[in-house]
Amino acid sequence: MKVFRARNMAGVLAAVALTAAGITLVPSANAATTSFQRGPAPTTASIQATSGPFATSQTTVSRISVTGFGGGDIYYPTSTSSGTFGAVAIAPGYTALRSSMAWLAPRIASQGFVVFNIDTLTTSDQPATRGTELLAALDYLTTRSTVRTRIDTTRLAVMGHSMGGGGTLEAAKSRPSLQAAIPLTPWDLNKSFAGLAVPTLIIGAQADTVAPVSQHAKPFFTSLPSGLDKAYLELAGASHFAPNTSNTTIASISIAWLKRFVDDDTRYDQFLCPGPTVGTAVSQFTTNCPHIS
Repeated sequence: MKVFRARNMAGVLAAVALTAAGITLVPSANAATTSFQRGPAPTTASIQATSGPFATSQTTVSRISVTGFGGGDIYYPTSTSSGTFGAVAIAPGYTALRSSMAWLAPRIASQGFVVFNIDTLTTSDQPATRGTELLAALDYLTTRSTVRTRIDTTRLAVMGHSMGGGGTLEAAKSRPSLQAAIPLTPWDLNKSFAGLAVPTLIIGAQADTVAPVSQHAKPFFTSLPSGLDKAYLELAGASHFAPNTSNTTIASISIAWLKRFVDDDTRYDQFLCPGPTVGTAVSQFTTNCPHIS
């Protein structure tokens, strides 16, 4: 079954080489203009860049001022001339704090998103709890935060590392209105997400000994519905903690996924279908590309 989430499609052939990341992305034959485009036409350099086209600001939310999660840092584009933005909540892994994901949050925000990098209530919270915390953070972000007027509440996404990645899957399963989910080296005792309806990109690590891909990331991906927009990327030779330091491959594919499904910006199809080829940075990439007509 084909799933078509974009507003328009126009045929374009291109070829993109991600030389700095050591991977090759082969664009699809489709690109388009949509009503949620934010920023200039994407290029290899633009999705790899440590800073995107939007200047950003940061505000900190104290844990004592919120309920349901542990506070965090909000990164957001300073200009409102482009209109409202999609929003993303990010959760850390077991025993970790939001500082472990601090490299990624502003990088995504500078591409045209409001990003909430959160702490959990306790560092030992399990995936299901982290899922409810991600949703609580989005609810705060869109209803109470000082940047709520900058956000399009119909375009929200979740991300997370390790148990935060498991929480990302749990959140997406319980709130199908989300537009995208990106679990990073995810860990969860629940292996079945057959009812999940949110476009999901799972990023695993080939040398992960904490959440081996054969026991976590791959079973999660296999359990997702066949007609869902989904992809699995495996980082070559990487450990469980690869998402905790700056990583161009993680950032670029995540940005492309968020742009495509949160912003419905089909200009980013070129980076996703058929997607990265196996090389020094990527040991496996699998996708069903149902959004390509």
